[in-house]
Amino acid sequence: MTSDSSDLDLELARVFRASSGAIIASMVAICHDLETAEDALQEAIIKAKIHWQKDQLPDNPQGWLHTVAKRCLIDHLRQDDHRRREPILEGAYTSLANHKISQEGQQEIPDHQLKLMFVCCHPALNQSAQVALTLKTLCGLTAREIARAFLLSEAAMRRRLTRAKDKIRDTNIAYRIPEGDELKERLDSVLAVIYLIYNESYTAFEGQNLSRQDLANEAIRLARLLSNLLPNPAVLGLLALMLFHQARQPARSSQTSAYIPLEVQDRTLWNNEQISEGKTLLLKALGEGKPDPYQLQAAISALHCEASSWENTDWKQIHMLYLTLQQLAPSPVVELNALVALSQACCPQDAYGQLEQLAESLSAYQPYFAAKADMEIKLGEHSQAKQSLARALELSKNGAEQSYLQDKLAELSRIAITPK
Repeated sequence: MTSDSSDLDLELARVFRASSGAIIASMVAICHDLETAEDALQEAIIKAKIHWQKDQLPDNPQGWLHTVAKRCLIDHLRQDDHRRREPILEGAYTSLANHKISQEGQQEIPDHQLKLMFVCCHPALNQSAQVALTLKTLCGLTAREIARAFLLSEAAMRRRLTRAKDKIRDTNIAYRIPEGDELKERLDSVLAVIYLIYNESYTAFEGQNLSRQDLANEAIRLARLLSNLLPNPAVLGLLALMLFHQARQPARSSQTSAYIPLEVQDRTLWNNEQISEGKTLLLKALGEGKPDPYQLQAAISALHCEASSWENTDWKQIHMLYLTLQQLAPSPVVELNALVALSQACCPQDAYGQLEQLAESLSAYQPYFAAKADMEIKLGEHSQAKQSLARALELSKNGAEQSYLQDKLAELSRIAITPK
């Protein structure tokens, strides 16, 4: 028996988060309507709360919820005269009859999830809608959770989700995995969304926490799903990149320091298992001979993970990789990173001299001023470094970063006034 209502709510939340994406994808494969599938799952959740409160939890809660959701879907299809089409109902009956409440009965679902991922990331939707819909349908996050992650009101996020679902319905977006040239175009959108979700988790834009671990976990889970079913070099490169970053996560903060930069992290805290997996994936991707921005960024992260210390990092190789990345995906941020690597490798004066050309394009980019301050400190330009740090502090919205920058500015001020 479930012990109390709170235990039941926790179990339902766990089951929903773990399996909602697979269940919705399975039902959309039948009815080709996201709203109807979500309604059926919500009704199944209500039934689960009633039945699980009275009886023991089923041996396979995910399978139970999947089967009941399909029954609810059939009821919705029967009652909706506007949508009543015999082939769809027939398909729903067949799917329910073939579905076994067992672990084996779930094996067909990931293929449906991949199709749903391509629907959620269709180019007809803008990127903010793609991200929101992916988190809602495939990751099981609520509108409130997504709104909090992206600094929007819950009402605004609900409107965004509704518009996205309406767009899918009104433009009749096909529920399938694209092929040929269309696959490449659509795959780029899918990878961009997964990468955006992970980047959002990596450094929280506002607040006191340095990261949002739930978003990171979901981005990696989606990339794993994609790589298992579509082991494209770009997919493998993205998954490797996220694993390298995630491996360093335990060392990015401590009980005494809210933010610890890579330069001084305790590398014994890094997750060697994730680093090893990332290397395996990266080597497999590079073996295809089709380098892309994700693979290059993963290669850069791999060099950081392999180095025994900041000083022993292969900065020359990292600089070369950033130059190659700049050719494939030119941006001021990539150019800034190349200059940071150049400064570390051998030529801080040359790197600093080239920073000015990025001043206008990165005038509101906090890492630009943090990197500028680091170079100025290295060159003994403490007065300029204080100004750069102050600007970086002004641009930062993250409490952990702000605390680190404040401490660094205070330390620099103490050095600057120390008599020679």
